[in-house]
Amino acid sequence: MSETTTPSGYPDALYDQAASTALSRIEARIDQWLEDDLIDIDSARSGGMITLSMPNRTQLIINTQPPLHELWLAARSGGYHFRFGGESGGEGVWQDTRTGEDFFQALSRCASEQSGQALQF
Repeated sequence: MSETTTPSGYPDALYDQAASTALSRIEARIDQWLEDDLIDIDSARSGGMITLSMPNRTQLIINTQPPLHELWLAARSGGYHFRFGGESGGEGVWQDTRTGEDFFQALSRCASEQSGQALQF
């Protein structure tokens, strides 16, 4: 009996946990910004997808892609794919499949560009 190979080389359960943790981290940061009255971003989650609506009505969409072990980010500047690359300090490592950029750095950059203020996830 052969072992099943996954796109990232890691078990599905590890990807699922890391993806859930990433989405929860995004939601927690948005909640903190709302509580601190830093910025009014509307966050809507549906399963493995979060839509962030900025005050200027632009959106960022983060979507899990379980069959590929990826997170996808749709922003005004383009679409980005981040492959799961294991864990680091209890969190998933997500790297852009083209540039190697970290997911949370890219999300921060895109959110800052679209909102007009510096935001750090």
